[in-house]
Amino acid sequence: MNAVLSNRKETMAQMFLDRVAATPQREAFRYPSGDGWKSVTWAETEALTRRRAAGLIALGVEAEQRVAIAASTRIEWVECFVAGILAATPTTTIYPTTMSDDVAYIVADADVQVIFAENAEQVDKLRAHKAQMPSLRKVVLIDGTPVTEDGDWVITLADLDALGESRLAEVDERIAQVRPDHLCTLIYTSGTTGRPKGVRLPHSVWTYEGAAVEETGVLSQDDLQFLWLPLSHVFGQVLLAVQFQLGFATAIDGRIDKIVENAAIVQPTFMAAAPRIFEKAHARIKTMIAAEGGVKAKLFDWAFGVGARASALRQKGSEPSGLLAAQLAVADKLVLSKIRARFGGRIRFFVSGSAALDKQLAEWFHAAGLLILEGYGLSETAAGSSLNRPDNYRLGSVGPPFAGTEIKIAEDGEILIKGDGVMSGYHNLPEQTADVMSGDGWFHSGDIGHFEDGFLFITDRKKDLFKTSGGKYVAPQVIEGRFKTLCPYASQFVVHGNKRNFVSALITLDPDAITGWADANGLAGKSYAEIVTSPAAEAMVQGYVDELNAGLNRWETIKKFAILDRDLTVESGEMTPSLKLKRKYVETQYADVLDDLYK
Repeated sequence: MNAVLSNRKETMAQMFLDRVAATPQREAFRYPSGDGWKSVTWAETEALTRRRAAGLIALGVEAEQRVAIAASTRIEWVECFVAGILAATPTTTIYPTTMSDDVAYIVADADVQVIFAENAEQVDKLRAHKAQMPSLRKVVLIDGTPVTEDGDWVITLADLDALGESRLAEVDERIAQVRPDHLCTLIYTSGTTGRPKGVRLPHSVWTYEGAAVEETGVLSQDDLQFLWLPLSHVFGQVLLAVQFQLGFATAIDGRIDKIVENAAIVQPTFMAAAPRIFEKAHARIKTMIAAEGGVKAKLFDWAFGVGARASALRQKGSEPSGLLAAQLAVADKLVLSKIRARFGGRIRFFVSGSAALDKQLAEWFHAAGLLILEGYGLSETAAGSSLNRPDNYRLGSVGPPFAGTEIKIAEDGEILIKGDGVMSGYHNLPEQTADVMSGDGWFHSGDIGHFEDGFLFITDRKKDLFKTSGGKYVAPQVIEGRFKTLCPYASQFVVHGNKRNFVSALITLDPDAITGWADANGLAGKSYAEIVTSPAAEAMVQGYVDELNAGLNRWETIKKFAILDRDLTVESGEMTPSLKLKRKYVETQYADVLDDLYK
């Protein structure tokens, strides 16, 4: 199965060091610094991470003992992760939004020896549960100064690097100890119920992912990535593995509110994102044009109509010609190129993952000349199992499987995955591992899907599919994605109806988008809660629900809905850090609201 992956490395350490040796003076990373961006080369990154790896050795962390990172996406996250690779100390990832009791559970469950903590807030979480984490010998603070009460339990990054100066010679010894089957990353999934599960990903899965993406030919060392995704999430991690394999530069900044602004400055050639980012960008552009009205709105609609006709041809493998080509040139100059400029003007393609992308949304971006390549994978498969290609794609699908990955559909429609990208198991959870891994190596994904002409299509999560009391099955994700494409003011749309006599929905409106709508509808100056619970807002939403229902089967239509007086957020536990809905948690939290819809 691996024969086609001719340039596969044995370990992540080898992958990183081979990259440094091949292109030492090329740009590796750039990151925000002051009012601008600072750039570092591969050679500079190696020098720093070797010192930091030596620092871990100086602290007494043995090979294969765990370290952890509790921080947002930033250059220091990458540097600490590489240091762990070079010190042969696997990294446990912790989201900075993780509640303190879950942080304590993860640190104890993973037997973490040293943790890199982003700031005082993260240290506070650790200090509150210090007695529950007996293995944790040291906290390394990324930002700020340790407080006196912590003594030498908390040190700074500069302290760690200084400790490493005298132990640099030992780093190569550690690197030589690493084997492909050794644990590289322990990623804890943000479950909706119970404690998070640690997904064990050895070096071999990351080297496989790097080689598999290289085999597709979609990227080269001349590309420039803008990376904002949470590096504590598997989607962010796989992008690092691919970067090490191929050697392109990455501009890194995890601030979600800066994504579009940063893209315009960085001018990347590709960027990966969760569907929510594309939904928000689409909604922002649509509401801006609606506010302009008049000639500008008519020109916009005409240009996108032309772009849509060109997109339909390109999806069939043809290029516009004759009158359509001439119209497209005008539409592109006046409108479509300006949409692309919002993302820097050099994007070759986006990559979408982590959740389902609405096909109509993908078609809208494609009409603007922005191709979104949807892919598929889970934490348990190191994020990458299939991907559309720029020269071989089908919108609405998640593409064909990577070379070296086998995917088949079980009798009940569940997607089964086998290959070198699959985890070695859940940490300390043999029974849960056995539940999802068959004896012959097939991983049971929990997703429902099917193949068409070699392209994989995802229907929904198996556990999210529900049956109404009338016996009809409903796939909520498809409906939810469609509504958020139709309604530019929507933030979240939660479809509900398991064992109910009709389908309903919980709706939240985007705080930024709805403010502009309120100003134009006599609600200027009102609070968010007053706006979204107003009769005018309900009537506006009803119009979009009616539009949604017109394209659904009768049993799928939304008969009633409730607009919540606040948005769903990561901080309140209703969304994962990768911006996926925690469906069961939300349904439990708003059970009384849902019950009222059926009275």
